[in-house]
Amino acid sequence: MKPHSRNPSPRSKQLILPVYHPQIQVPGSFKKDIESAAPTAQMDIVRLHPAHIPHVQTCNITNLPENYFAKYYLYHALTWPQLSYVAIDLSKPPTSSNDPPKIVGYVLAKMEEEPVDGIPHGHITSLSVMRTHRRLGLAEKLMRQSQKAMVETFGAKYVSLHVRVSNKAALRLYKDTLQFEVEKVESKYYADGEDAFSMKQDLGFIWDAVKADEEALGIADKKPDGTAAADEDLDEGDPVGDEGQSDKKKKKEVVRKVKVGRALGVSDLVEKVEPAKAAS
Repeated sequence: MKPHSRNPSPRSKQLILPVYHPQIQVPGSFKKDIESAAPTAQMDIVRLHPAHIPHVQTCNITNLPENYFAKYYLYHALTWPQLSYVAIDLSKPPTSSNDPPKIVGYVLAKMEEEPVDGIPHGHITSLSVMRTHRRLGLAEKLMRQSQKAMVETFGAKYVSLHVRVSNKAALRLYKDTLQFEVEKVESKYYADGEDAFSMKQDLGFIWDAVKADEEALGIADKKPDGTAAADEDLDEGDPVGDEGQSDKKKKKEVVRKVKVGRALGVSDLVEKVEPAKAAS
């Protein structure tokens, strides 16, 4: 169930030492969605933090053949901190402050920095959920949270990913559940020579959901095409202060040239705006 980016170099499997990081809470409404989908498991979805990386690596190595160096995860976490998330099992609270969070899934995502088509869009580098926590809707929750952040933060119009042609389970997830479409087949995409499906999903439905949420909260400030409204498009009320006075009543300003320099004797001049003196 793994999209793959050809950028990083594969890494060998190795022992990962646990690192603890305090959990970052997500909005309550989203947390309720997770809990309702898995009533027997208390789950939390939080942004990927550098301290989560060893546990994300463990999840990746356990489930997927494409593995990455820690610095590649860190690259995502620091460059696009809004886009990558982890799923944490809260059913067994830590017994001490030294207990690490139980990370059971993650999505690693980024924005394409130089899109060939010139359209801002995101890319899913990797998605994985531990076998013990599958069929709980976690993969979809992780993906939707990342897609929403792509739209809200970077104005992404669509999202892409790659998946092995032999990975039927992942293909069903992306096509049937997440509504991705196969765009093309990339020959010998993976290091072992296997082909990959290049898949794509339009994010128009995310734009619609974000707009509906903003309208419900009374904070919508986007144009119909999804772009942010410019300052001049917003009604800021009647002008006040000097801007609210007639031209005759505005204080006039004059531009004076004054010498500057260490000895105040250099020939360089700068412009300095000074208010006109009141007439005596």
